[in-house]
Amino acid sequence: MREYTAKDIRNIAVVGHGASGKTSLVDALAFVSGSSKRHGSVKDGTALTDFTPEETERGYSMSLGVAFAEWDGVRINLIDTPGFLDFQGDAIAGLAAADGALCVVAANAGVEVGTERMFREAVARRDPVLFVVSMMDKEHADFDQVFEDIRANLTPKAIPVEVPIGQGAGFRGVINLFTRKAHLYSSGARTGEYTESGITPELQPVFDRYYEQLIETIAATDDTLLERYLEGGEISQDEAVTAMKEAMKQQELFPVFCVSSESLYGTRAVLETVVDLMPSAWEMEELHGFTGAEGDDTVEIHADESAPFCAHVFKTTSEPHVGDITFFRIFRGCVRNGEEVFNATRAGVEKLGHLSIVQGRDRTEVPSLCAGDIGCVAKLKNTHTNDTLSTREHPVRLPQTKFPEGLVHFAVHARARGDEEKLQAGLHRLHDEDPTFEMHYVAETHETIVSGLGERHLDVMMAKLRRKYGVQAELTRPKIAYRETIRGRGEGQGRHKKQSGGRGQFGDCWVRMSPMPRGEGYLFEDKIVGGVIPRQYIPAVDKGLQEAAQRGILAGYPLVDFRVEVFDGSYHSVDSNEMSFKMAGILAFKAVAPACKPTLLEPLEELEITTPDEFMGDVLGDLSGRRGQILGTEPAEGEPGAVIKAVVPQAELHLYATRLQSMTHGRASYLRRFRGYDEVPADAAQRIITASASDNAEELAVP
Repeated sequence: MREYTAKDIRNIAVVGHGASGKTSLVDALAFVSGSSKRHGSVKDGTALTDFTPEETERGYSMSLGVAFAEWDGVRINLIDTPGFLDFQGDAIAGLAAADGALCVVAANAGVEVGTERMFREAVARRDPVLFVVSMMDKEHADFDQVFEDIRANLTPKAIPVEVPIGQGAGFRGVINLFTRKAHLYSSGARTGEYTESGITPELQPVFDRYYEQLIETIAATDDTLLERYLEGGEISQDEAVTAMKEAMKQQELFPVFCVSSESLYGTRAVLETVVDLMPSAWEMEELHGFTGAEGDDTVEIHADESAPFCAHVFKTTSEPHVGDITFFRIFRGCVRNGEEVFNATRAGVEKLGHLSIVQGRDRTEVPSLCAGDIGCVAKLKNTHTNDTLSTREHPVRLPQTKFPEGLVHFAVHARARGDEEKLQAGLHRLHDEDPTFEMHYVAETHETIVSGLGERHLDVMMAKLRRKYGVQAELTRPKIAYRETIRGRGEGQGRHKKQSGGRGQFGDCWVRMSPMPRGEGYLFEDKIVGGVIPRQYIPAVDKGLQEAAQRGILAGYPLVDFRVEVFDGSYHSVDSNEMSFKMAGILAFKAVAPACKPTLLEPLEELEITTPDEFMGDVLGDLSGRRGQILGTEPAEGEPGAVIKAVVPQAELHLYATRLQSMTHGRASYLRRFRGYDEVPADAAQRIITASASDNAEELAVP
């Protein structure tokens, strides 16, 4: 297979909303180019980049897939990304590995929330974007409406380069505004062939309207062309293409094309445009990597084949009987099959055996890969997503891709008692595959908590856990780590005396308890004078008090933020020991704490919600219903809408992400961070205490 250099490589992420036709477009482009031998279908489960059991069963993408199309001496690496927001982590990873994006918009649906999110992500990364209006042959397809939708909701800088001839069942061709030709497709054409003809009289008004708009928009990006245009001069096709390519790099123009991936209409034009207008890996701006153990120094990374090797790992997957598959984008230098490289992120050496390029589920081994290309390798020892591979002589760490944090949280339990170790191992492997899937253990509630970007996300991860690692797991609502504290003062005695023949047990202490400010924890003070309790037994009293405090007073939750003074007591020269005084401390706590006005504390979360203005009332009303305290609102920076800041009890936030997406049609987002603890209102506290008593009774009833 031919080895490509950076000047002949295009790395393109295909993004858009779920079910907009991204996977079908990638399949069609690879097939039309001849790089793939089969034209697959999402509906039939045969699409090139949707091949996992979870994807074929559900009929949509859940993780990024990689394919390539070779066209006009150029290799186009196509990164097919998921469209649903639950899986947007892989879409972000795909953009991180690409130099440009095809933003796919369904002709019968228009701009949807996934389209908005990923378009803005691509723009934020300074990537050129080309719009593809897909499904032009479907019922209710409307190119004009979609074009206006793009201009109104995404960017007014969008401009058609091709417009359809007919739409829906009548879609039969396109008008190429650059060549001023009509491309007419014949039913049954195997690889998107077409007949070229002039603009017929009935098509002339459509051509004139869009052509004038195209040339005027292109001329506005270049002073020389604008002057000639205003003077009535002609702008040649080559000049227009050159100007458009430069304007795309500067994000001053966003071309629009139209296709039917199923019938392959328009796909050749997309391939030609990607080659002509999208920047090569060589043309992209330099990255800034970090050198040195602490990353103090920066170095510019350019797609130079002769420079030391440097690559970024953007995706890790796991396959049965194969192990981990590591996908990487080479940003500098070349690497040969079997060569050893240095993982600069983890300071380890890896051997790149079976170096391959990817075409959907198939991997083809190659002798080498150079700057700008995308490849994969199996069975690396300790390399994960976001790591940088380089050389030991020139170690470089590239900036890491920032993934969104999990918003939906569940406790996870293995259904079979003996599967706990397999569960933990499987969860860690799933996190390696998808960094937006996270887990942590909460010691206070004795639960492992998993988090993801949505309920659908977690449902798919549990399906992968069953298929790949043989673990049946169930998700439940997480327990809340409540705490208890006291608001009053009190003092009393703890006296432990036991005589059962022979040496007995005796411990006696008097303590005072008082509250401390929130977050101060626990303080023990020794106020014993005169040796009424020997010094060696006082730590045992402290230990007993702390042990009792862990069991709480009201509902079995740990008691915090209180001070204890031990100020009196007595001992027996024979029967006293550390265990006796530990028991005395426990009894003293049980005697004094209930009289110190105990109360429940609950964890609070601070939310920062960004929402379009039209949904602001619904969001505020919902927060009030969750016992939320609104801290304020302010305009959102860099986008329309408002930012709402609020403090909400953690107990009220289970599946809040799902509710927020439902209220705002997926157009709101939020961040949350732990705020601290505060008192639970009396009515809510009573419900928690009653529920805790009921749970304890059920546990005692289990034989």
